[in-house]
Amino acid sequence: MGSKTPENEQPNGKNEPSSSANTNGTGGEPRGAHFARDGDGTLGDGESGDDDDEERNACHDAAVTTCSVLGHSTLADSSKKKNKKRKKNKKKSTTALKQSSPPRVPVSDLFPSGRYPAGELQEYTVVENTSRVTSEESRYKSRTHLEDDSFLNDYRKAAEIHRQVRQWVQETARPGKTLTEIAEGIDNSVRALLDNEGLAPGTGLISGLGFPTGLALNHCVAHYNPNPGQKEIVLQCSDVMKVDFGVHINGWIVDSAFTMSFDPTYDNLLAAVKDATNTGLKNAGIDVRISDVSAAIQEVMESYEVEINGKTYPVKPVRNLSGHNIKQYQIHGGKSIPFVKTKDQTKMEEGEIFACETFGSTGRGLITDGPGVYGYGKDPFAPKKINSPLASARSLYQTINDNFGSLVFCRRYLERLGVERYLAGMNYLISQGVVEMYPPLLDIEGSYSAQFEHTFLLRESGKEIISRGDDY
Repeated sequence: MGSKTPENEQPNGKNEPSSSANTNGTGGEPRGAHFARDGDGTLGDGESGDDDDEERNACHDAAVTTCSVLGHSTLADSSKKKNKKRKKNKKKSTTALKQSSPPRVPVSDLFPSGRYPAGELQEYTVVENTSRVTSEESRYKSRTHLEDDSFLNDYRKAAEIHRQVRQWVQETARPGKTLTEIAEGIDNSVRALLDNEGLAPGTGLISGLGFPTGLALNHCVAHYNPNPGQKEIVLQCSDVMKVDFGVHINGWIVDSAFTMSFDPTYDNLLAAVKDATNTGLKNAGIDVRISDVSAAIQEVMESYEVEINGKTYPVKPVRNLSGHNIKQYQIHGGKSIPFVKTKDQTKMEEGEIFACETFGSTGRGLITDGPGVYGYGKDPFAPKKINSPLASARSLYQTINDNFGSLVFCRRYLERLGVERYLAGMNYLISQGVVEMYPPLLDIEGSYSAQFEHTFLLRESGKEIISRGDDY
């Protein structure tokens, strides 16, 4: 989710009988030789059960005893009887559980061990002439959760859910589908894989969507969400669609985005933004100045251009959007990673979590607020209760606290909870400054834009790009 800024991551071979298996001097056979002759000589066969082993041992002991008393003929009779025994069916191998399409199998069922895969691990580049100061040390002490095993496993679970859901989106989102169908498919898949519908009060704070699913087309750079009451939009072959959604567990959000197009005309636009995001990830690290990361992003993105309808356009970084750090239940934690070089000397610090995202455009590279509503977010420092003359405002505020806290949400999520006639109450909360409204963000009409994004953790041992997948 983009952060708007101010303008200024065995042979199952049978054991062959020994070459010394000849008849012995007493006229009998060497011990065990009849196993190979009778076709039951698969000693050590991993497919046989314990019951088969006991049966073979019993037959063998009986045969040896009979041979010593009655001679070879009795042993042969015993072998014939054994040969008539009905063979037991081999155990069928169980197949591993796989994700369905659309994704509906809880990810905890796919990983019965309860351990989830780590993201991409990168070593830090050496940063010279830096020293740790007391204020940094004190801030780090409040962020030691990044080395907690339980915290990391939950975060990696959220990242695995993101990977599986977006894989399904990339396979199924095609021209002819409505944006509502795609958005609801993403939302329902995330909830199913979390095994949490989030309908009861408080359950949405345990796990769920990190923010409203964004499906921005073409010159709409970011923050478009198909809400009730808006005109339905059908995906076209000529569209460039940014897909931006988040998964949270206990308020810690995996924020990752990608861009889809169905016309090779826009391949270079997508390549430019993907390259810029990977460059930002490569340059990020502990004690790195954010302005240096921004400068590297800008240099890479501006090295690309794209030809559309016979006209060549430079790919411009969107100057008034930025990446951001992430805090618990806060998608924008206060620090920003612009896509152009600035004079800001702020550093990244150990224990921080960032979403490195970049937006590139063939337009002006500047966004303005568009019509409509993307979503709403409660101020994390707002009071738990408010005094309002409107009962609808008080009731709505309680619903927000119970189900979203300071997580960004949208109208579709409210109506899914059964909330009705909330617009007057919402307008009151916005006017009091306890809730903020987020509009769609647009570049000039006729332009095209793309986005790629990863979440990464600045751990002591290295940075973990937790949302990294095989796709991007």
